[in-house]
Amino acid sequence: MEQDIFTAAQRLAAQVTQWRREIHRNAELSFEEHQTSDLIRRVLDDHGISYKQIAGTGVLARIDGRTADPQHPVVLRADMDALPITETTGLPFACTAGAMHACGHDLHTSALLGALILLNERRDTFDGTVLGLFQPGEELWPGGASIILKEGVFEGMEPRAFVGGHVSPELKAGQIGVRSGTFMASTDEIHITVHGKGGHGGLPHLVKDPVLAASAMIVAMQQIVSRNNYAFTPSVLSFGRVIADGATNIIPDKVEVEGTFRTMDEEWRSEAHRRIREVAEYTVAAYGCTAEVDLLVGYPCVLNDERLTAVARGVIVDTFGSDAAVEIPRRMTAEDFGSYSVRYPSVFYRWGVESEAPLHNAAFVADERAIPYGVAMLTAMALKILEPGA
Repeated sequence: MEQDIFTAAQRLAAQVTQWRREIHRNAELSFEEHQTSDLIRRVLDDHGISYKQIAGTGVLARIDGRTADPQHPVVLRADMDALPITETTGLPFACTAGAMHACGHDLHTSALLGALILLNERRDTFDGTVLGLFQPGEELWPGGASIILKEGVFEGMEPRAFVGGHVSPELKAGQIGVRSGTFMASTDEIHITVHGKGGHGGLPHLVKDPVLAASAMIVAMQQIVSRNNYAFTPSVLSFGRVIADGATNIIPDKVEVEGTFRTMDEEWRSEAHRRIREVAEYTVAAYGCTAEVDLLVGYPCVLNDERLTAVARGVIVDTFGSDAAVEIPRRMTAEDFGSYSVRYPSVFYRWGVESEAPLHNAAFVADERAIPYGVAMLTAMALKILEPGA
């Protein structure tokens, strides 16, 4: 049956590719996915698939099999939003509006549309309910997943599984990677303002230098991971933005520092937050400055259920062949799919779209030969999970 699904996905690939290109051409930023939402609803209407709007621009589609089981659905999730990147691919369907699907969400959305069509065509072959979750705002804190959960979209339900995937430029088209357990890191934003007393760069003894204090603080912060964290717990503390708005001879009154903290252990995550505040405040105090620390708690880790990961491996082999299944390493990137995975049995995989440019890059070009693999994987996962005893 799985190979039949892949054949059907291949037949549908041209149409799914057309949807993908339309979404790509009209890339929209987080929580502004109005045209994308319109396209999704138009396709669902054309195929007689019921749905409701959620979280602003989000869409929740529903397909019932021979017998419905809305309390225990399989949820297939795709994110919809683009990034604030000016595209340089030169593709004939490139976006020219200052936004870009440089993270592949156009592929995620179109693949889910294709999967829902295939499932709708097969609704008299399975029992149960499948929900197609088109989620807005994955790229922007606090994330569309958290908003959907706060709205109570799944309240009263006990989903059998949440299933999601993400394109991977590191894998070839036709390869799908999985890993059981903690798969992707949590992520938190760090915003620190160091306050001092500015003045003339030639008279440093008259100022409280926030530039010097911030520099020392950033260096000191690197000891948090190396000297406080258990060495076998993956953690990253990085700073990517420092604004000291002075001049060659002007020391400013304040310095703004922004960064990210990522880990795969919730207890250590909380402890690290405390240490970040302490190191910031005490280090700059030694320079006569003060630190205003704002920590935005972001997405939790993505946790792959062991049983569902085994199901995914079996689906990959049965649908595409043994060469398609790839065991992949943990990643320090983050995904708000983690908000689902900490509540419900979940599996999140990566499907190959081989690209020379990485994700979040203006030159990222996905291999569209991967599209039927994305469609078939979602379809086959839903049907497999709904099988009795699966």
